[in-house]
Amino acid sequence: MDAQPLYDLSPALRLMLMGIAIAIGPLAWVWLRHRQESPARRLQAVTLLTLFLTFDLVLFGAFTRLTDSGLGCPDWPGCYGEASPSGAHAQISRAQGEMPSGPVTHEKAWIEMTHRYLATGVGVLILVLAAAAWGQRRRNRAVGPWWPTATLAWVCLQGAFGALTVTMKLFPAIVTLHLLGGLVLLALLCRQAVMHQQAGRGAAAIVSRGTRGWVDAAFALLWLQVALGGWVSTNYAVLACSEFPACQGSWWPAMDFRQGFEVWRELGKTGAGENIGFAALTAIHYAHRLLAYVLLAVLTVLAWRLRAGGALRTQARWIAGLAILQLATGLSNVVLGWPLLSAVLHTGGAAALVVVLTWALCESRPAPVSPAASLKGVPA
Repeated sequence: MDAQPLYDLSPALRLMLMGIAIAIGPLAWVWLRHRQESPARRLQAVTLLTLFLTFDLVLFGAFTRLTDSGLGCPDWPGCYGEASPSGAHAQISRAQGEMPSGPVTHEKAWIEMTHRYLATGVGVLILVLAAAAWGQRRRNRAVGPWWPTATLAWVCLQGAFGALTVTMKLFPAIVTLHLLGGLVLLALLCRQAVMHQQAGRGAAAIVSRGTRGWVDAAFALLWLQVALGGWVSTNYAVLACSEFPACQGSWWPAMDFRQGFEVWRELGKTGAGENIGFAALTAIHYAHRLLAYVLLAVLTVLAWRLRAGGALRTQARWIAGLAILQLATGLSNVVLGWPLLSAVLHTGGAAALVVVLTWALCESRPAPVSPAASLKGVPA
């Protein structure tokens, strides 16, 4: 039997039509709910709804990865050249008969294709946002069309990484970049949602320069931690340490950071094509754990400062709650053997933290330096 081509664009048009059909529902709901309001208000509502659905897509992407469904269909964008697994029933049955546990099974094919359908629907919504923003650019100068346009360009790039995830057989670097791309998409949509809100009620809150520094530090550390978390997940290194707070009975177990963080390699292999060692998986896991301690401390201080400042108390409560969720789910992944629900929630908590910290970043502005302070140290 001939091998299935990695790229088969014959079902692309049907998939695009399916994405349009998926997007019509949310768009119709926004139109009916806000039909008496201004176009700018409807655009704000579509932005918020797209943000919510993109968050759901990130969660479903985690579910797809964690159920090993990423190769449920071995080609892209369809499944054996069909727009749905139903049309590829014979090919999937043959592959499942040869390897009953996968990677190709009927269940995994449906999970993978459902993820693609949802991604296409979100892509259509982002296209609508960009088109509407350009249509309203003269009446809605506070938001403008450039952020929606950048988001549209990014979702196209994200789609390309989704294709590479399949065609490069779950290359860890590509899968990690695909995860990060989804979170960047959330941050871009959150930025637009905040801009719409500020256009209606005023500018960002003024916070002390020290507090803004903590927001910046937490935001930067979060992205590093998310990248490390993606690297742990895509290399299946979660169970390299099955106890807490020690690992393998030691506070500093045997680790191979050079091999563990060799970026460009196949799943389970080194760059030389050899099987990756357990010490490398331990290094991947432990680096993520060590940075988690730092990030949790920074988030705790940030939540306290935001609450004490008074202007961003809602964000402070979200940060504190999500930090607790991440601690609980992270521990559950280690001591309970990586249960599916906990693993999905851990990804969801990270995605929610990206949204909340982006929100805090956009809603805060450092206090200006007073003239007296700016003159300190200036020679007479």
